[in-house]
Amino acid sequence: MILCITHSNDFYNIDIFFEYLSSKNIPYFRLNSDHVNHLQEVSINENSFELTDEYGNTVSSNDIKAVWHRKGWRISIPEELDNDYVKIFVNEYGSLRYNLYTALEHVPWINPFEEEKKVDGNKLYQLKIAKKNNLTVPKTLFSNDEEKITAFFHEHCNGKAVAKLHGVISKSMGGEDLLSTTIIDEDNLESISDIAYCPMIFQPYIEKEYELRIMYVDGDFFTGKINNSEHADWRVNQGNYFWSPYELPEDIKAHLSGMMKEMGLYMGAIDMIKGRDGNYYFLEVNPQGEWGMLQKELDFPIAESIADNLIKRMKTNEQ
Repeated sequence: MILCITHSNDFYNIDIFFEYLSSKNIPYFRLNSDHVNHLQEVSINENSFELTDEYGNTVSSNDIKAVWHRKGWRISIPEELDNDYVKIFVNEYGSLRYNLYTALEHVPWINPFEEEKKVDGNKLYQLKIAKKNNLTVPKTLFSNDEEKITAFFHEHCNGKAVAKLHGVISKSMGGEDLLSTTIIDEDNLESISDIAYCPMIFQPYIEKEYELRIMYVDGDFFTGKINNSEHADWRVNQGNYFWSPYELPEDIKAHLSGMMKEMGLYMGAIDMIKGRDGNYYFLEVNPQGEWGMLQKELDFPIAESIADNLIKRMKTNEQ
């Protein structure tokens, strides 16, 4: 059985994944990460766990042979819970969920939980490993110091920079992360005066030909090019954009493969920019990034590739 950790509003990607597993006669269990709370019954001991979900379906850890960590989401809090108990509710169910996950460390994961957490929570680590693997990365500063940011702007940004949060500001109904990127120039540089209350990542603005969303699955690349050269972030305003398939240069593929292997990731959604200067700039990798638009609009078999990878590793692990 393959366990898929997702959330209660997830659809499309997960549906294709389950349909493909069914066609291969591989059983699966859907675990909604936001409902690992009062809606589910969980018992864990030193050897195994048993879980009954909100629909009455029961699974034992002894039956799980592989895990796809599709989407993590915050734990839902019951409306009737007294505010005095919210913190302990979230903390204890968070601990329960973490113990549940780590009880499965011995089976194949996409992606291994601890490696994914490190990569997703440290954008500067990503840039360091990318640079180590011969990828071009923009000059970057993560700071809450107005003076240092201003100096960085004047030294590296040629009159135009981008600022973005390290984390996410919201999630769509489907669960995808929305992270807005703001353009800063000489006219609005003074607007960073409140930066002490919210540190941000700053980089020079890159004049681009186009942006790329690259779905990496254990050495395979599914790359979409989006016709977005005017705006800082296609994810926020997607209405007038369209995707087309794109073939990455072999050296860029090799550098990205080296980076992903060093990070310990089997899959991830990689964002890059093809600059007007001819360079490919690595921006970030999101281990749980969105790729449904690439499968839907470009007919890329991404869900099937994820499933095939887990099936192959599951069978190898059982030998």
